[in-house]
Amino acid sequence: MAITTCIFDAYGTLFDVTAAARQASAEPEFEALRDKWPELAAHWRLKQLQYTWLRAVANAHADFWDVTQDGLDWSLEATGLQGDDRLRQRLLDLYWELQAYPEVPEMLAALKAGGLQTAILSNGSPPMLDGAVQSAGIEELLNDVLSVEAVGVFKPHSRVYDLVQKRFGCDRDEVLFVSSNGWDAAGASGYGFITAWVNRANEPMDRLPWTPAHVLPNLSTIPALAGL
Repeated sequence: MAITTCIFDAYGTLFDVTAAARQASAEPEFEALRDKWPELAAHWRLKQLQYTWLRAVANAHADFWDVTQDGLDWSLEATGLQGDDRLRQRLLDLYWELQAYPEVPEMLAALKAGGLQTAILSNGSPPMLDGAVQSAGIEELLNDVLSVEAVGVFKPHSRVYDLVQKRFGCDRDEVLFVSSNGWDAAGASGYGFITAWVNRANEPMDRLPWTPAHVLPNLSTIPALAGL
């Protein structure tokens, strides 16, 4: 069956999650971050994800913004940067203005021009996602922005992927699901979506029962995968 709907994870897929730490490190008042920002960014992203998994398993859901702050606080302590309230606040402020990857606007525009439906499906809360979408200027290129807050559990729970069919009325094999998280792409594969893992860091495949249908270095070839 032909692809009718392209669904994208947000953080790390459309939006560069390292941008906040990288940008803050270039600002004169945060010189202490200059040599540590890659380490902090990596810790922050990993802890953010780990906390979503643990909360999902423990049935202890929280807003993704709370999880993001908890992940940052752990990472600041791990890198010896705890106690700098100005740095913490600056990093959090920048997270609401994450940069989109360079190929994102052209890729989404091609999908829209080809008549496909496009949406985000993310762990992010609606206000966070709205801030990122508005900052990147891609709101006109998306049919919708779907958040796990509608079902109260984080990915890769099947109730999250159910949101796509409920919103668009499509069959699972009409959906191209795209994520930079290998575990997310794998979970969506198990759910029945056609999947693409955007493996920007050239990481090994996760050892899970399912694997993505496609592995890509970036988002540039998504229109071709969708049949355009």
